[in-house]
Amino acid sequence: MSGIQCLTQDSIWFDKPRYDEAERRFYEGMNGITHPPQPLQEREASAILQDIAKARQNIQKSLAGTSASSTAGGDQTDLVSRMKSLEMENQSLHKSVNDLRTMMSKLESRLTVLEKAKPAAGASSAPASTPAAKAVVVQAPKKVEVKEEEEDDDDDMDLFGSDDEDADAEAERLKEERIAAYSAKKSKKPVLIAKSSILLDVKPWDDETDMAKMEECVRSIQTDGLLWGASKLVPVGYGIKKLQISCVVEDDKVGTDFLEEEITQFEDYVQSVDVAAFNKI
Repeated sequence: MSGIQCLTQDSIWFDKPRYDEAERRFYEGMNGITHPPQPLQEREASAILQDIAKARQNIQKSLAGTSASSTAGGDQTDLVSRMKSLEMENQSLHKSVNDLRTMMSKLESRLTVLEKAKPAAGASSAPASTPAAKAVVVQAPKKVEVKEEEEDDDDDMDLFGSDDEDADAEAERLKEERIAAYSAKKSKKPVLIAKSSILLDVKPWDDETDMAKMEECVRSIQTDGLLWGASKLVPVGYGIKKLQISCVVEDDKVGTDFLEEEITQFEDYVQSVDVAAFNKI
């Protein structure tokens, strides 16, 4: 029989509106909606709907049974795994407890051995300490005697030879000669003289001041430790020029204050004096 012939003989698809109507009436009846007496066809449709509802209930029950069996099987596997883990933990705990017991027994045995050894050690150390004390007491005077003998020897020794007065006099004479020679040699050495190079700016009153005469007056200042150097005229402004002159002085004999006081005494030519440069030589 071919597939087309099966479809022609089957009446499910051709009667679909009847099934839909029967299903609608079934749900209306479940919800309390009443209808007038139905014809025969409708009663048949309702019977079919009841059969469909029963089939659905059976399918749901079968599905619920399979899921329950699967969940039960999963619970059993979980219980088995938990039991195995508990057994492993129990075994490890037993092992650790046994190790602790053995360690405690070893410690107790060591303590007992140490307690037995302490009294014997105390008894042996007591007699050994008394001879040492006696030896110290006996040897102490000997050390003192040795020190006293050494002090006596030191007193007998005279490092400077005080017994020989002639040797002391000779040593004193040699010492004085050496001191005199050293002082004479030191006096012959040249003394370092500190010198400085100074550059002075000597300013006149106006442009009519005789600059040659002013320079002559400045150079006329002569003293021990002062040596005049080169000079030149430097323009200041408005036809006025200043005298710039250098000198070398000994620091212990001549200072800048002395030079300023001496130069400003020439009031007819000099207005002021400034130190332009000061360098140590």
